[in-house]
Amino acid sequence: MPPPVTPSDEEPIGTGGWQVLTMAKRLQYRRLLVLVLLLGAAFAGLGYRLVDLQVLRHEELLGKAQNNTQIEFPREPRRGDIRDASGNLLATSVFVKTVCGNPSLLGSNQVKVARTVATLLQLNETELIQRLTPRITQNTNGLPVTNRYVVLKRNVPLETWAQVDAAMKQLRFAPDEKKLSRAERRFYTDLRNGGIFADATDEQMRVYPNEELAAHVLGYVAACDVTLEGKAMRELKGMDGIEKAFNSRLVGTRGWRVTEKEKGGGEVVTMRTQDVEPRDGLSVVLTIDSVLQHIVESALAEAFEKHSPISVTGIMMRPKTGEILAMATLPNFNPNNPGNNEAARRNRVIADIVEPGSTFKIVAVSGALNEHVVTPRDIIDCENGSFEFAGRRLHDAHGGHGLLTVENVIAKSSNIGAAKIGIRMGQDHLSDYMRDYGFGVSTGIQLPGEVRGIVHPVSKWSKVSIAQIPMGHGIAVTRLQMLMAMGAIANKGVLMRPTIVNRFEDRHGLVVARGTPQQIRRVITEDTARQMVEALKKVA
Repeated sequence: MPPPVTPSDEEPIGTGGWQVLTMAKRLQYRRLLVLVLLLGAAFAGLGYRLVDLQVLRHEELLGKAQNNTQIEFPREPRRGDIRDASGNLLATSVFVKTVCGNPSLLGSNQVKVARTVATLLQLNETELIQRLTPRITQNTNGLPVTNRYVVLKRNVPLETWAQVDAAMKQLRFAPDEKKLSRAERRFYTDLRNGGIFADATDEQMRVYPNEELAAHVLGYVAACDVTLEGKAMRELKGMDGIEKAFNSRLVGTRGWRVTEKEKGGGEVVTMRTQDVEPRDGLSVVLTIDSVLQHIVESALAEAFEKHSPISVTGIMMRPKTGEILAMATLPNFNPNNPGNNEAARRNRVIADIVEPGSTFKIVAVSGALNEHVVTPRDIIDCENGSFEFAGRRLHDAHGGHGLLTVENVIAKSSNIGAAKIGIRMGQDHLSDYMRDYGFGVSTGIQLPGEVRGIVHPVSKWSKVSIAQIPMGHGIAVTRLQMLMAMGAIANKGVLMRPTIVNRFEDRHGLVVARGTPQQIRRVITEDTARQMVEALKKVA
């Protein structure tokens, strides 16, 4: 008897059970294949995403992550001081805070907050309430937002800010806040901690303890808005005087700090990754003597009150070195609050030019003596105060003089005597000595705003110029140029470069650089200088 036939042993005929089973397996295989393909695609997508995140966009995402967890802020250097020759403080800087408000945290408590801080900040309470009132605006996406940053007051001393912060921390909004809901307690905590706050970066306020003293020498500063790595900041910038001339040395170099921040935005001190100290600015020590400066300014103030001129100036200098000991101009200004009066802020000693008049006689007379055109004892006919030359009549300003020695031409300040000496000297020699004494060029003093004056070349002189210039007409000079020329005579004939800076010091008082006296040139011989000094001693 043959064995029984099963579907696995023999090909079925028709549509039996074996065929159904085979189709089911094929369907399972297809499903398995689809599942494998789907899983493969999923893993491939996941792999691509990992490559995209970890490789292709690594730097971008790392930067975003650091922005969410790290904070970097600059550390401001302290602006250097300005001191007089004895070390007395003329200008200094103190760190201050910019106090701000966040109206979005105040709810309806503007009145209570304003009443708490207005007196401490010396602000009007009503105006403060208005500034702390929320303002609804639209952001760049068109969504409504509440203002979160309102500057209330700048240049607030650190001690005052500490008082404001303590007062805010002590504010109470309910008899027993423990009975409030968690949300209400959180709201009031945020209000006390962030409703009134100070910018993280300290700013500086420039202080001039002597107010108007030496204001035109010191100059003043202004707080300027700058952007540092996308962050708006304010920094002090010298606008005139020493503050402007040496701004780059006074300002110092910023440091920075990179650290982790916690959820509330505070610093995690243990996670600081970079902490670079700022380098404070250098201090400038001047040649100015505060005592002498005060004496000069007091004398000028008396003259100003007595005679009511448009302006009055005074300078003191050490002829041997060119050091400026005092320099003053009235009207004056207070660099703590310089105002908008440009005329009062202008340093007329170096920025204004005038016809020097009789003081300029030293140029023609000393030049003629130096060239041996005349001697101190030579006689000059001063024409009794009236002299016609090149179609112009010249006069003596102090009455008529007859015969005068060259020495007495200086002592009596005779215009006609100086004119005749200039004529004997000749145009070329007179022009050369004008240049040698430093007229027509800047003196090189370390202050901004100096002008050169007006000295015409000989080719542009008129016929009468040779007689007018020795009298101090037809030329324009600064007060400082005239002082330096007179100083050359006192310095045995050597013209010095004026200096107003003695040295630079670091924050520890160590000298970084020191100025030295600079000779420009010898203008006249020692013997000629001695003769001029003797003549000038006799000036009435």
